[in-house]
Amino acid sequence: MCGRFALTDIDAVFSQYRVVISEGIRIAPRYNIAPSQHTPVLYLNREKERVLEMMKWGLVPFWAKDPKIGNRMINARAETLDTKPSFRHILKTGRCLVPASGFYEWKKVGKSKVPYYVKLEKREVFFLCRAL
Repeated sequence: MCGRFALTDIDAVFSQYRVVISEGIRIAPRYNIAPSQHTPVLYLNREKERVLEMMKWGLVPFWAKDPKIGNRMINARAETLDTKPSFRHILKTGRCLVPASGFYEWKKVGKSKVPYYVKLEKREVFFLCRAL
């Protein structure tokens, strides 16, 4: 899965879903969202409204002593999600969706890495699953 992703068309989120935006949020297109940066996140609040709010990309487990671990913990495999201590807890406590237009995968070519941008052919926006 991706470490860096892009969100180029936030209006597509509003046109597809009924969303309440937290006050003060202004969202501009971004083409290189990296771990530890803030990005829009969609979740259900207590009133069951879809809310869009800025949150930090990454996971800081409850047991972590250093919050910088969130820069490395950005991916989980679906087949082991419920067995890993870092992720097992969040399955029960809360999840949210991160809108994305595409993501980057790197291929090693010689001594360098070449980024490839991956996006859906017929949709402007899709969602990455994230823990609250």
